[in-house]
Amino acid sequence: MAKAPVTRRNAAVIDNNWGCFFYKKGDYESAVRAFRKAAEQGHASAQYELGVMYASGRGVAKSDAETVKWYRKAAEQGHASAQYNLGVKYANGQGAAKNDAEAVKWFQKSAAQGNASGQNYLGLMYEKGRGVAQSDAEAVKWYRKAAEQGNLDGQYSMGVMYEKGRGGPKSDAEAAKWYRMAAERGDAAAQCRLGVMSREGRGVAQSDTEAVKWFRKSADQGGMAAQSWLGIMYEKGLGVPKNDAEAVNWYRKAARAGSKYSQEQLKRKG
Repeated sequence: MAKAPVTRRNAAVIDNNWGCFFYKKGDYESAVRAFRKAAEQGHASAQYELGVMYASGRGVAKSDAETVKWYRKAAEQGHASAQYNLGVKYANGQGAAKNDAEAVKWFQKSAAQGNASGQNYLGLMYEKGRGVAQSDAEAVKWYRKAAEQGNLDGQYSMGVMYEKGRGGPKSDAEAAKWYRMAAERGDAAAQCRLGVMSREGRGVAQSDTEAVKWFRKSADQGGMAAQSWLGIMYEKGLGVPKNDAEAVNWYRKAARAGSKYSQEQLKRKG
């Protein structure tokens, strides 16, 4: 049986596969060479991967301009992750002039394909009114789509919107539900907010012990607000035995991170 001829398309697929192979082995220079060969033949995934390599500086000199160049080529072929990453570059003004309207355009394209990161960032643009008319309702719509796919930022943002009553009715129970989803998967900001809601008995049963648990998880990841809260809990003996030394320890950590509140508490304690 005769072998099928190696077409231009097949060659690009093969080169891209070699790029993935070399990348997994940690041979980034060879990966870049293979991705470039495929990318120059129009392979969208290889174009995206080459952009990633330029963004990280693996196997090639780091370059925002080259990153944007290759993301754009992949994005124009409908690559959802490239569309999202290109939107981020425009939103942050990296490798291209800052342009919120252009960022929104690419986030919309990515989000329409179901990319959770694109959906979340599109929600953020609507919430902040960047590149699009401000709309809490639209923000919640896109945060929810991202959150339902397991996007941590989307889940945290859903908690915030429900807690503040933005884009829909205020609901502490719903806020706590979304915070918990993100908190249980390690999101430090969500852990802190769930700690606050446990401390205050909003949306969940009041429990200082639970509050301390979540504050500690957040604080151990460097969460400044949670570090301050742990200082309060130790100082007042809430959910933990009263311990001024531990209170000072956590106030000090938060103060070093820039917490004005904790800085004031340390001054008060002399």
